[in-house]
Amino acid sequence: MISKLVLIKTTHTIIWAVMAAATLYIVYSGYTNKLTPLLWFCIGLIVFEGLVLLINKWSCPLTAVAGKYTEDRRDNFDIYLPQYLARYNKIIFTTLFVIGVILVIF
Repeated sequence: MISKLVLIKTTHTIIWAVMAAATLYIVYSGYTNKLTPLLWFCIGLIVFEGLVLLINKWSCPLTAVAGKYTEDRRDNFDIYLPQYLARYNKIIFTTLFVIGVILVIF
């Protein structure tokens, strides 16, 4: 039987991978000047994610759920990412998103 924490971490990691891919696609689209419906969908997805984080005091809702199943509070206790990436994830991907949107605008 898969533990609830493993299920939460796996789900969180899959969602993170989709959001990271969306962010990278925004940068790619801006760089290559390919303004497609997928680009606008990705921008909307990232904006939606930002609103979810804002509502939850800059924390993913899955972090709170994972916290119920472990005492561990390292930066990556709730996701299968290296410690460094989990710690700086928001900074890295927000920067990439802003760069991507700037490229799209120009």
